[in-house]
Amino acid sequence: MNKLEPFKNLVEAFNSLPGIGEKSALKLAYHIVTNGSYDGIKLSHAIERAVESIHRCKKCHNLSEDELCHICSDTMRNQEKICLVESAKDILTIEKLGQYDGLYYVLSDIDTFDLVHLRDALKGVKELIFAFAPSIASDTMMLYLESQLEDLNLKFTKIAQGVPTGVSLENIDTLSLAKAIEDRVSI
Repeated sequence: MNKLEPFKNLVEAFNSLPGIGEKSALKLAYHIVTNGSYDGIKLSHAIERAVESIHRCKKCHNLSEDELCHICSDTMRNQEKICLVESAKDILTIEKLGQYDGLYYVLSDIDTFDLVHLRDALKGVKELIFAFAPSIASDTMMLYLESQLEDLNLKFTKIAQGVPTGVSLENIDTLSLAKAIEDRVSI
């Protein structure tokens, strides 16, 4: 057996993470094993604590340490609007902006999607905001959900799409530019 098998296993473990390629995995593994045991032990304990204590919010499927996440349990949030996102990571991104004051609902996979649970989460809600990455699949999902929820008399909206700030038109992909022109607004 190769004496560096534990190192290879560590590289493979890092490489299995999203966004970590082979070179980055090697760099991280090398850092962990050469910078003393403290960094490695600290990392392993942080992973263990996170895996043991973080689960899905019962109401919106966000990440939480409690039955309800900090957003769902915040009575100061606007209870009349829900932003439908594809993953809990999207909530973190939107929350960094500090502009949205409503609730969320994570809809990660249509195959495991529970319409009854979503309908329950929408009680008392007046607006459902779709915050999906632009795609044909997202548009199909929005149309499907609108048809399934039309009896709730919700206002259905979606986040705007188009040209990012500070980027010249020549550097915009054609789909984004076409969508920006199609969804133009009066000034």
